[in-house]
Amino acid sequence: MVSVVIPTLNEAPRIAPLLAALRADPWPSEAIIADGGSEDGTAGAARAAGATQVLVAPRGRGAQLGAGLALARGEAVLMLHADTRPRRGIVTAVGTALAAAPQAVGGNFRLLFDGGTGFDAWLGGFYAWLRRRGLFYGDSGIFVRRAVLEAVGGVRPIALMEDYDLVRRLRTAGPLLCIADPPLVTSSRRFAGRHPARIVAGWAWLHARHLAGADAARLARAYDSERRRCAGG
Repeated sequence: MVSVVIPTLNEAPRIAPLLAALRADPWPSEAIIADGGSEDGTAGAARAAGATQVLVAPRGRGAQLGAGLALARGEAVLMLHADTRPRRGIVTAVGTALAAAPQAVGGNFRLLFDGGTGFDAWLGGFYAWLRRRGLFYGDSGIFVRRAVLEAVGGVRPIALMEDYDLVRRLRTAGPLLCIADPPLVTSSRRFAGRHPARIVAGWAWLHARHLAGADAARLARAYDSERRRCAGG
């Protein structure tokens, strides 16, 4: 069984279609929603849509993932962002890939962005370039054998870059797979109102500050402030 863990915050319109796609997948799975205190009824929408478990966790993707993973019962876990565009077959792809490669510890999906702009297409190529160098992020659907995840220390409850932190540790544990078909499709909403050059510069700045040991909570506040400012609120 694959345990799918989804951290949420005010995702009521998106969570039901995502859970419906997971339920339609024939591979055995469970869906665990770790909500960060939504004010739009996300938790209730998830229960109504058939989530296996819905829990309220301290806000922050790292903390929410950790809380959800603590309840996981599957031999493998798949961590998804709530704005992943629903696509049937992703759980089967994880189960099949891990069964076919017993030496692999986990991996991710090829990632596409749904905005339809030239920058979205470029970003998909940039993510593929990063992936060939062993780097990927949570929006591309990180999956891992549960025993390996526990062995490397799980997802750390840090305010930002929890996915980058996890991937760096997984790379030391064994081979990582990349599922190309089906790809994972994610929302481009985070780029709304932001200039492409500013997005890339911000990405580089976050990595440099993280690697220099900057406080993750302060980085998260700066990142969120920039997104809100560019989105107009």
